[in-house]
Amino acid sequence: MNVTPRKLNAFTIFKLPAAYFCGVRTKYIDADKCIVSVRYKWINQNPFKSMFWAVQGMAAEFSTGALMISKIKESGKRISMLVTANNATFTKKATGRIRFTCHDGNLMDETIKKAIETGEGQTFWAKSIGVNEEGVEVSTFNFEWSVKMKELF
Repeated sequence: MNVTPRKLNAFTIFKLPAAYFCGVRTKYIDADKCIVSVRYKWINQNPFKSMFWAVQGMAAEFSTGALMISKIKESGKRISMLVTANNATFTKKATGRIRFTCHDGNLMDETIKKAIETGEGQTFWAKSIGVNEEGVEVSTFNFEWSVKMKELF
């Protein structure tokens, strides 16, 4: 089964309802990158007439996590994944449609391969950059992911 934007968006309804109701939607995914979009609106606003930082974080994390889900599924192995740390930088007010893009597919492939070969947990940092409709960067999120082979019993 391929991981598609449509399947990921359905996934958010049932597994990440807060993200779904805030408007987080996957727009594109391939072997290298994932693009997740969210539009500034009443339900995800802050008092400063821009998008709440946590909503940006949900979209950014999902751009890295959806790509990781795809990579794990592709591996055919039972692998757990967990965010163990994160940080963010905000450079401009987030208004309008913001697109978060993660380009770390190759890094994920290497990390999953190492986890499978060694049987030990591995960590890596994935980056997601948010840009507005004019292509101006509004925020950058970094997530430290931990991946580990699941026990067989």
